[in-house]
Amino acid sequence: MSKAVVLLSGGLDSATTLAIAKSQGYACYALSVNYHQRHIAELEAAKKIAAQFKVEEHKTIEMDLSWMLTSALTNPDLKVPTELSTHIPITYVPARNTLMLTLALGWAEVIGAHDIFIGVNAVDYSWYPECRPKYMEQFQKMANLATKSAVEGQAIQLHTPLIDLSKEAIIAKGVGLGVNYSLTVSCYQADQAGRACGVCDSCRLRQNGFKAAGIDDPTPYQ
Repeated sequence: MSKAVVLLSGGLDSATTLAIAKSQGYACYALSVNYHQRHIAELEAAKKIAAQFKVEEHKTIEMDLSWMLTSALTNPDLKVPTELSTHIPITYVPARNTLMLTLALGWAEVIGAHDIFIGVNAVDYSWYPECRPKYMEQFQKMANLATKSAVEGQAIQLHTPLIDLSKEAIIAKGVGLGVNYSLTVSCYQADQAGRACGVCDSCRLRQNGFKAAGIDDPTPYQ
């Protein structure tokens, strides 16, 4: 089987992305990042999801971004929004996806993988600059300029299987692939047990997605 690095946050989207990669026959290597996010419970969720899908290996990398004080995900003194945003929200972490993709790219070279999966979504999250299709296209171009693998003729392929899907469609896809969404943590201010607040914008998108899909929401709430 071809190897693939899958960025696995522990949330709904990344769990679905891992399920898709597995269903396509890839030997999956899951990569999670501890960037000192306030919703640190998502990393425990990532461990459970990686175990459910029997990944080849699961790494959690330390990357301290707590000094990025402009984001509510890395600065506990900032309030997490409780309404859906119509612009780049305060939960945006500068360059987070770029940094994570770069780590995934490095690991892919180390293990001889030529495929990277990331669960970005441009429908619900179009206001995040690093979730846009145009950005993903440019990152792939950079990856194939920057790596020994690509220079020697083996190109890197970046997969974004959720990029054009609604949250409803993502959930329906995941359920069909056996994702246990009760294991996932999407909430931006989940407690240590992984229980969701139910009011942040991420929780609202998740709730709306389950409702639209006609599927019971298995999320544990505070």
